[in-house]
Amino acid sequence: MGFVRNRKSLTGLIILGFFVLIAIIGPWIAPYDPDALGDATLAPPSPEHWLGTTQVGQDILSQLLVGTRGVLVVGFVSGAIATFLAVIVGVTAGYVGGVTDEVLSALANIFLVIPALPLIIIISSQLPSAGEFTTAAVISITAWAWGSRILRAQTLSLRNRDFIQASRANGESLWRIVTVEILPNLTAIIASSFVGTVTFAILSEITLAFIGVASISDWNWGTILFWAQSNQALARGAWWWFVPAGLCIALVGMALALINFGIDEYVSPRLRTTAARSRDLKRLGITPRVGFTPVARGHLAPPKPRRRPKPHEPIPAIDTSFAMIEEEASR
Repeated sequence: MGFVRNRKSLTGLIILGFFVLIAIIGPWIAPYDPDALGDATLAPPSPEHWLGTTQVGQDILSQLLVGTRGVLVVGFVSGAIATFLAVIVGVTAGYVGGVTDEVLSALANIFLVIPALPLIIIISSQLPSAGEFTTAAVISITAWAWGSRILRAQTLSLRNRDFIQASRANGESLWRIVTVEILPNLTAIIASSFVGTVTFAILSEITLAFIGVASISDWNWGTILFWAQSNQALARGAWWWFVPAGLCIALVGMALALINFGIDEYVSPRLRTTAARSRDLKRLGITPRVGFTPVARGHLAPPKPRRRPKPHEPIPAIDTSFAMIEEEASR
């Protein structure tokens, strides 16, 4: 598969697969109970505690392993729900048109102008005992509108294509036209929308936990940062308390971004061709740029320098004789 052979997407899938594996087996391989108190308070990394301990002796590695599941569950569940809503609303509005399009487009525009994070904070603060799936549902409510607008625009461009008109002429049902003819042409856009929504959901979940809106009794990377900030880990020099969680957040974000870049290159023929030949082009001294025709600098003849006339040098007169005009006309 061309998408998997892409180096960016392959790197992103490997990193994301590692965290998915940790999310599955993390609670089983955690060396300690993340809530258990210990005698080694605020201890730096050591053979007993690989990532150190908190101010009450809790093992940070165990908290990190156990908290990975909550982050990814919220991210993927929110991405699935939001992408499903975006496909239903966007494809229906783009294909049906008319009053249905106007109503659904107005609904999507309303959710686009609503500030997402403040709304999530308000709703989550009213549900202090909300679990992971409730938080995912709240995040997905505000994350579907952008993908819906993109899918609507693409569906509008597809519904008047020849193969869609042929399906209508053959008497194909609406359900078959949408599922067999339209959705396969929107697969890459749906995948890109899903990846972007997962990224937004993960960052929103970590933000809610970091500011203390979400439940701080459930471990995730934001909860680790919340307790580190509350106990002034930075001022105490306890870098091991917040740096590992920050690195995990950065790695997951980088993995999702690389997957999104791979999807873009797989969809766009120009990006795909340029990425595949980038090494050969660089060997020839050609800088690949999307939207421009690559030209080797060594193949261009250097421009001839223009001689500037010296001061007081007479300008050569232009021969306007009849013989010269006739010779130029014959050419």
